[in-house]
Amino acid sequence: MTERLSGKRIFLTGAAQGIGLAIAEACLAEGAGVFMIDRDGGLLRNAASGLSAPPGRLGHCEADITDAAAIAAAVGRASEEIGPVNALINNAGMNVFSTPLDASEEEWNRNFDVNVKGAWNCSKAVLPGMLASGGGAILNIASTHSFTIIPHTFPYPVAKHALLGLTRSLALEYAGQGVRVNALAPGYVETQKAVDYWNSFPDPVAARARTMALHPGGRIATAREIALAALFMISDECPFMNAACLVVDGGLSQLQHPA
Repeated sequence: MTERLSGKRIFLTGAAQGIGLAIAEACLAEGAGVFMIDRDGGLLRNAASGLSAPPGRLGHCEADITDAAAIAAAVGRASEEIGPVNALINNAGMNVFSTPLDASEEEWNRNFDVNVKGAWNCSKAVLPGMLASGGGAILNIASTHSFTIIPHTFPYPVAKHALLGLTRSLALEYAGQGVRVNALAPGYVETQKAVDYWNSFPDPVAARARTMALHPGGRIATAREIALAALFMISDECPFMNAACLVVDGGLSQLQHPA
């Protein structure tokens, strides 16, 4: 059986845990080469050590996506370890939740540096190689915050809306040169961040139950479910998908109000 990602050499950010690690696992299983990036070097090394891949198919490097020079160097290292990068998954991001007048300038700047500038830094680093080789694929992990608003989560949705703008702008700019750029918008996902959020309440079990009850199916996504959607979008199974945003939220964003 042909591996779905044979020949793909993926530069993956935010790869040390959660959705990023699940994406690495899924892509390696389908024959891709994966170069993992994360700013937490210890966590990244532990994650990479738990993965299995043939020689030349897996690499990793500690780097902060907000540092353009570090990312350019990491892309160069990826090319040496797994081959020239022809796919990018911008998964790294951060939550910054406040109210508009309470959000500090530092929070605003960090929010945009990580959630928008970081994706651009990585895209800018890989695009020349993709264009020179005749094409490639970029996938930005966005969020349902990219097109909906939850009060008191400012300025996170502002940055995620901007990430969709970046996606569409790059997609249309380079479509004629063989580069596809798309976005994937998860809703709630059962990661450690979600667990930490539930644990911040006096009754974590009740907090978890409230989150589940918001959803039409009574549950939230697993990291692997998001990873499988990412795998499809970075593959050659959707060659005419460009400037698109695939929503994977169990139908939550279509629900007018909870039942």
